[in-house]
Amino acid sequence: MPRVGLFIPCYVDQFYPRVGMATVELLERFGCEVDYPAAQTCCGQPMANTGCTEQAQPLALRFAEIFADYEYIVCPSGSCTAMVRQHYAHYFDDQAAYQKLAAKVFELTEFLVDVLKVERIEGSFPFKVGLHQSCHGLRELRLASCSERVDPAFGKARQLLDGLTGIEFAELKRPDECCGFGGTFAVDEEAVSCMMGLDRLHDHTQAGTCVLTAGDMSCLMHLQGLITRKKLPIQVMHVAEILAGDQPAPARG
Repeated sequence: MPRVGLFIPCYVDQFYPRVGMATVELLERFGCEVDYPAAQTCCGQPMANTGCTEQAQPLALRFAEIFADYEYIVCPSGSCTAMVRQHYAHYFDDQAAYQKLAAKVFELTEFLVDVLKVERIEGSFPFKVGLHQSCHGLRELRLASCSERVDPAFGKARQLLDGLTGIEFAELKRPDECCGFGGTFAVDEEAVSCMMGLDRLHDHTQAGTCVLTAGDMSCLMHLQGLITRKKLPIQVMHVAEILAGDQPAPARG
């Protein structure tokens, strides 16, 4: 039985706890022993992204200490996973220790497909789904193929979702374009961020998306704000919620 330390992003913990619970349900369904170390804090990504790298270092070292004894560390977020695996190296004097840590950190769909070798998840989701590929998950973790590279097409989230009965996928014109969130970018460059998000939603609208899903709740949080303001008939759900068997909320009115 794989022993998994559950690594939950700050915004999931504070605003979307159901995503964390859905992650636990999925991991336990496939035979994992899941533990949530309550001492965990922010991974340091917000500070690092704004150039405050020294302030992020204590959080990186603390992360390594808290999760040291787990066989695997699994996170329902591409960006937070990428922070640990791609950007922690210069915080550690002991590079061997860092490499050991990085090697056991996985994004949720990546862990299900690559480690647990899950080929199909039973369930029903009779809705038209638009899949948003977050930038970190796509280009740092390689969770799906990128349009700018001549590679065989693949997508770990789509592979898992594809096994659900009744699901239909919205075919986007630009399947891997940024939503415009970018953490503090959405604050410092609000107008640009919103225009990018609205452009992304226009693509989903023309494709007939009913439920917009992604592996990063931060992207979905940004898009949800724009959906609400524009009163668009689109719901957002993290991919973990769909795979765990959740259904969209009933339409209002």
